[in-house]
Amino acid sequence: MISTALPEAEAALLADGTVIPAHPLALTAGRRLDERRQRALTRYYVDAGAGGLAVAVHTTQFAIREPSVGLLRPVLELAAETMDAHVGDRPFLRIAGACGPVAQAVAEAELAAELGYHAVLLSPGGLAKLDEAALLDRAAAVGRVLPVIGFYLQEAVGGRRLTVDFWRRLADLPSVVAVKAAPFDRYRTLDVARGLAESDRGGEVALYTGNDDNILLDLLGGGGGRVVGGLLGQWAVWTAGAVRTWELARRARQGDGAALRLAVERAPQLTDANGAVFDVDNAFRGCIAGVHEVLRGQGLLAGTWCLDPAESLSPGQAAEIDRVRAAYPWLLDDEFVAANRDRWLR
Repeated sequence: MISTALPEAEAALLADGTVIPAHPLALTAGRRLDERRQRALTRYYVDAGAGGLAVAVHTTQFAIREPSVGLLRPVLELAAETMDAHVGDRPFLRIAGACGPVAQAVAEAELAAELGYHAVLLSPGGLAKLDEAALLDRAAAVGRVLPVIGFYLQEAVGGRRLTVDFWRRLADLPSVVAVKAAPFDRYRTLDVARGLAESDRGGEVALYTGNDDNILLDLLGGGGGRVVGGLLGQWAVWTAGAVRTWELARRARQGDGAALRLAVERAPQLTDANGAVFDVDNAFRGCIAGVHEVLRGQGLLAGTWCLDPAESLSPGQAAEIDRVRAAYPWLLDDEFVAANRDRWLR
């Protein structure tokens, strides 16, 4: 059933802040959907303490939408079924990615609504010809189907510069419940925070970080003091550790001096780890494969295969991931995964 408002419990969770991993795509060596491991990943994120999942987003691979692949509905449906069976009674945010021009984005939102998702993360990628007014009209159209999470995407992967006025006007839309700020730029992140602050609805719109290069600093107040949580591909790996990190930042913001000192110390370490996983040295070419490599090493995925055979680990990337694993043991959740992996894979 289509709903243009979040359920009360999920609305409170989103506003209070939480950890939302971006869900990867589990494939076989033949690049077919591996349903058993796809379900296992969903169960992992739920049990790791995430407060929601974002499915059919960049980390899930946009190519699932291609007619020759045909995985958009199966992937959304599988995640929805697994969340329904595994979450239990606690609030849990079910977020579906939507992209493309108005007709495509609305159709994807309608599919998500049909499958029980709560909100749409609306990607601006690939829409360079649309001006800001057209992007706002698109958000309004999608918002007539499901609540909208706006998205400031970095230019390196298809985003564009957007003005403070755009974010103010987006927040003014009654269907907008949050914004994911991921421009990888301090000035532009502050533009989002300022736009929300200037909106009449600013207090109703949660700000989440997607800035993989500044996760902890955003959570500590570097996003204009408004960031309450994260919606991140980085949090698709070592997720139980990510929950601990979010809780550390929360204690720091509540006045715990020891937590603040530890969070500031760990902030550049998390950025370093992200650089390895997301293949920053090679312009993010191995970012999805890097996520897969971590999950493969934990036994949750069978390999690092992506839908595009050309999308793979960069030379030396696996060694870089091994380096940060050894350097920053506080990041890891290997023992947690090892203790539960067989149950998730059943």
